Amino acid sequence: MNQTETPRGNLEGFKQYLKYDLVSGFLVFLIALPLCLGISLASGYPPIAGIFTAIVGSVLATLISNSELTIKGPAAGLIVIAIGCIEDFGGNGMTGGWDSADLYAYKAALAVGVVAAVMQILFGFFRAGIIGEFFPSAAVHGMLAAIGVTIIAKQVPVALGVTGAGGEPLEMLKSIPQFFMEANPAIAAIGVVSLMIMFFWPMIGKRISVLRKVPSPLVVLLVAIPMGMAFDLLHSHSYTLANHDYQLGEQYLVNMPKRAFGMFDDITMPDFSVLSQFKAWRWAGMFFVIGTLESLLSAKAIDLLDPWKRKANMDRDIVAVGLANLCSASVGGLPMISEIVRSKANIDNGARTRFADLWHGIFLLACVALIPTVLHRIPLAALAAMLVYTGYRLAHPSEFIHVWRIGKEQLLIFVTTLVMVLATDLLIGVVAGILLKMAIHVSNGVPITSLFKPYIEVEEVDEVTSRIVAHQSAVFSNWIPFRRQIEEIGLVQRRNLIIDVSNTSIVDHSVMEKLDEMERDFAEEGLKFEVRGLETLKPLAENPHSARKRSLSMMRRVTIVTAASLEVELVAECMKCGASGYTAMECHGSGRRSVVDATAERLELVRLEFMVPTDVCNRILDVVRRNYLNIHPVTACIETVSVLRSQDSIEKSGDRVPANIAGSVLEH
Repeated sequence: MNQTETPRGNLEGFKQYLKYDLVSGFLVFLIALPLCLGISLASGYPPIAGIFTAIVGSVLATLISNSELTIKGPAAGLIVIAIGCIEDFGGNGMTGGWDSADLYAYKAALAVGVVAAVMQILFGFFRAGIIGEFFPSAAVHGMLAAIGVTIIAKQVPVALGVTGAGGEPLEMLKSIPQFFMEANPAIAAIGVVSLMIMFFWPMIGKRISVLRKVPSPLVVLLVAIPMGMAFDLLHSHSYTLANHDYQLGEQYLVNMPKRAFGMFDDITMPDFSVLSQFKAWRWAGMFFVIGTLESLLSAKAIDLLDPWKRKANMDRDIVAVGLANLCSASVGGLPMISEIVRSKANIDNGARTRFADLWHGIFLLACVALIPTVLHRIPLAALAAMLVYTGYRLAHPSEFIHVWRIGKEQLLIFVTTLVMVLATDLLIGVVAGILLKMAIHVSNGVPITSLFKPYIEVEEVDEVTSRIVAHQSAVFSNWIPFRRQIEEIGLVQRRNLIIDVSNTSIVDHSVMEKLDEMERDFAEEGLKFEVRGLETLKPLAENPHSARKRSLSMMRRVTIVTAASLEVELVAECMKCGASGYTAMECHGSGRRSVVDATAERLELVRLEFMVPTDVCNRILDVVRRNYLNIHPVTACIETVSVLRSQDSIEKSGDRVPANIAGSVLEH
């Protein structure tokens, strides 16, 4: 891949990178087709609604957004809100067939989608995309895990051929053993085989490189459709197994138009009369908040994966998503976001510009318009199996382990959000996670006044460098104004920045991640970004992004006794290793051999002490062993100490001023 030239999504880029974007668009289409159908059905919408969403999103987002590699379309993360809205307006998600109640609920959900889309457009126009920075990552991941669990609970009965199953997520989780008892063996065979393909096909692709490019959803369709034909699902009939009678028929297949271009007959208009009900605005708020948050997070994640490190304008991208959602909901489509799985596949398939998204939509349009009868042969159980796998990915056990390694308090927030979402709804669950994190911060000594307002000082170091000194706290809830200050001084005024957090009581996990992101942003602009003072705070876990709290810090005291003539040279070497200060004491003494021989010679020595983190300590010892130990009389010893507070060397007028350790030192 030639990364020297940055591809641009303009007319010239359309022509220059056509072969790359066309191929990637086709491969993404193969993944998107079954997922769009499955997400629609799981959301309680007609299956064609997901196709409408992807087609509209691929056209409008390509023209408006500058997010080059994201794929717009329906996402599993919004299933919980969509089906909740449908059920609240009297629909049953078509579990008992399509009737007037389902149609009313569908039209009501479309009206809700229009309102949410208008909110998104205004959100982008008022440049509020930065609000995505507010939500703590543990709460967001807990929300996504809860969505995954809910998808699994609701799709297991579909994959097993159990009709009429419904209820709250926790209730359905308890009923999973019963679903297996009531399974239709033929349909369950399709569902189980499809699920096994979703799990094992990626492993096969790792061993056989030629199969790596074949997406597992396509393999599921290639296996499940013949299985459905073998069971003759196009015709209603019964069969007997183990003295039980089971029914088969078209109810287990995707309901699609029966003729070419019949999809246009399914265009459905919203019923805006429902907006007189308060619950419509509540659901619109949920679509807006969760959809916008997921879209922002996905677009930012894809920016990090972009081989050319292009940055999307998040406000512009949200306007594009909002306008696409407005048009999609107006013709009968699902809400859409920048979808992470298909976007990642887009990158892996070699896409160069946003026109890959356009091509994937064109392929979807051609497929559904020209061969709808083929799509009608897709078993619902196969689509449900794909969604069960998607839910498993969202709630993977490794998510719990990852959060645990970042910090116990992060796991508590993660689990609390997950449980509250399952027990109530998405908004209440996320709010519960946010409030818990705030409570933890307050218990760790963060003043309430500092929760939303950062207390910072700005100092000029030299002509090109500034220092921002943070006081009290640097946490997720006061990060947005903190970030704006960083961007204004650094990226707008084009100055190098030093962020000093040594005077804070806590720097939380979210801010630790954001500071890393800012360092990458500054590096891409050719600027320097340095964070100082983290060693004065104790990490709550071993993960580099774990929260850090004011406490006794574990440090290494390195004591070196050597000839006084080596002081300047040895101190300079230790500074290169990362030491920020030292203490020197003149002394005298003699070696053991001279004392034994009674010829002790008084030697002029110097005792050097460095208080440093473990990694710096190891580098100093390597230098001493390699450059001094076998040549000069050197004695070195290491002690582990707890430091009440330490402080980096400071810069004044370009000069380095060594600072000793200030505060109490407790021996170990």
